[in-house]
Amino acid sequence: MTDRAVYLQPAFILQQQKYRETSLIIDALTLDFGRVSLMAKGVRKAKSKTAGLLQPFVPLTLSYFGKSELKTLTDVEITQPFIQLQGLALYCGFYVNELVSFFLHRYDPHPDVFACYRKCLSGLSDSSKIEASLRIFELDLMDAVGYGLQLEYDFHNEKPVDPLTSYHFNVEQGPVEAPDGQFSGRTLQALKSRECSDPQVLNEAKKLMRSVISAYLRGKPLKSRAVIKKITGHL
Repeated sequence: MTDRAVYLQPAFILQQQKYRETSLIIDALTLDFGRVSLMAKGVRKAKSKTAGLLQPFVPLTLSYFGKSELKTLTDVEITQPFIQLQGLALYCGFYVNELVSFFLHRYDPHPDVFACYRKCLSGLSDSSKIEASLRIFELDLMDAVGYGLQLEYDFHNEKPVDPLTSYHFNVEQGPVEAPDGQFSGRTLQALKSRECSDPQVLNEAKKLMRSVISAYLRGKPLKSRAVIKKITGHL
């Protein structure tokens, strides 16, 4: 690797858009450089096989060069076998991609997010783990970008979270004990340890993460969430 060129960088495609008649502009999540923008020249030509590789959720290595913010793609390879996401898992994958695109700045390295992203895709491929995989990824993403949730202590009442107590949740301060709270202390403790198999925990976790993410989106709607809700009622 030099100042101008990057070789064989592990990556996943987050999104792509057509550019002129034969090219694509792609947004990729890379292991060492975070989100990068790439120009894939000529890949939509009839004889090109590259466009078929530049798909979301496929583990790739990308090589590219350039000093400007928009780099030029020079090579792409699939690195390992993978399970294609289908149905609900596919839509949830696009939701994860949209979260990454919103919360990660371009060219801000987050190898921890890359690892969590890869683990999330693996979880999405198992229909029994979709909900848990989404919640864990959301929690880990918030941690990585500096919005980590405080789940252990009720600062308003100056005491640790009790599994038998109900709480409201303040995005900035964390749990606040309340008789009519939507979230049990047991759920908050489970989320802290990333134990998301219990149905009650998953149900409360979905409400909690939806409110947290909405707060940081500042009113910006997620297209993927609207699609999933319309089609399946999930998320």
